[in-house]
Amino acid sequence: MKAANKHSKIIQAATKVFAKKGFFNARISDIAKEAKVADGTIYLYFNNKFDILISVFEEEIGNLIEQVKKLLAKESDPRVMLKIFATKHLTVMKKNKNLAEVIQIELRQSAKLIKDYRNNKFSEYVNIISSIIKLGQEQNIYRSSIQPGLAKRAFFGALDEISRVWTMSLDTKYTVEDTSSQVMEIFLSGMLVPGMELPE
Repeated sequence: MKAANKHSKIIQAATKVFAKKGFFNARISDIAKEAKVADGTIYLYFNNKFDILISVFEEEIGNLIEQVKKLLAKESDPRVMLKIFATKHLTVMKKNKNLAEVIQIELRQSAKLIKDYRNNKFSEYVNIISSIIKLGQEQNIYRSSIQPGLAKRAFFGALDEISRVWTMSLDTKYTVEDTSSQVMEIFLSGMLVPGMELPE
């Protein structure tokens, strides 16, 4: 097996093990068993378990960034661009529930991960949302009063919570397209009936 293929196989195995057992409970031997390689082989590619976790984020989110940017490059309407992001994210998370679970659990539970991983691929990924919002503001499509830094977290938070529900198999009756459309309607049109004003 080529080194690149073995590296990828270990990453996929680690994602599955981390999702099932959690980062702190997972052992290198668990990952090696899932990847069908010797324990020592893991250390040819990674320094330790934390290094594997970082690599999961770097590679999996890196791949997602490439896919999203490729789709966005074909579009110039910020409204459509946000829907593209939402649809792609939900599609990948619904398809790869192990990755979705690792993202949700580890980004919330591992203080060290958050501290050491502040300027990273994940930040780059979420910043795609704020860049779309800024573009919309420049085109006078999105309100200038909206703060892109807050809006990106609210938007991603909605997608993340939906993904969390899917990973727990609590509610899978909604298709990706239906869900994406609902999120877009809420964020772009709001929930107030036209003519209604926000409370003081």
